[in-house]
Amino acid sequence: MLLPRQQVTLARGTKDKEHAMSQKLNTAITVAGIDIGKNSFHVVGLDKHGAIALRQKWSRGQMEARFANMPLCLIGMEACVGAHHLSRKLQALGHDARLMPAKYVRPYSKGQKNDFRDAEAIAEAVQRPTMRFVATKTADQLDLQALHRVRERLVGQRTGIINQIRAFLLERGIAVRQGLRFLRAELPGILGQTHGRPVTTHGACHRGTGSRLALA
Repeated sequence: MLLPRQQVTLARGTKDKEHAMSQKLNTAITVAGIDIGKNSFHVVGLDKHGAIALRQKWSRGQMEARFANMPLCLIGMEACVGAHHLSRKLQALGHDARLMPAKYVRPYSKGQKNDFRDAEAIAEAVQRPTMRFVATKTADQLDLQALHRVRERLVGQRTGIINQIRAFLLERGIAVRQGLRFLRAELPGILGQTHGRPVTTHGACHRGTGSRLALA
């Protein structure tokens, strides 16, 4: 059984050894591949000969600090959610961060799929001279992209409502031409025909979907 002083000395020696090994690995790394996750990142670094010199799992909070203490190198990532933000951070530190479509990285994966092998495949793929890269988007470009995606979703929802109303009307033998402007023009007259008659479930559905269409 070790005495408390011996335990402290052993722990200190282990930390010093890990720190020296980390410094040695960092100086040898020329290419790094990052497999991006929500809260953790798997990093594989290659030396100038292509051998694995670093293989670690880092938290989101460790990423910027770890790469800030590493020599400048080529860093590859798949162009996925969060990749553009991380790419801008690494480029600000002076690293050559590049994004690639996931479908172009997949052929470089070896063996059973896991996070470290994905990071290794990314490190291999980013070195290829014929690789097609994705430009890192700025924050303004990502904001504009988000607006387009939200609009696309709303237009899709509106199209779904139009098709649903036309289907309801066909169940009653009323055919309306395809297109938003035709439905908007004919729907008030169709709903007006039910004035003075009991409102059925079908009629209530028409009015409800019609009101949603007016808002769209």
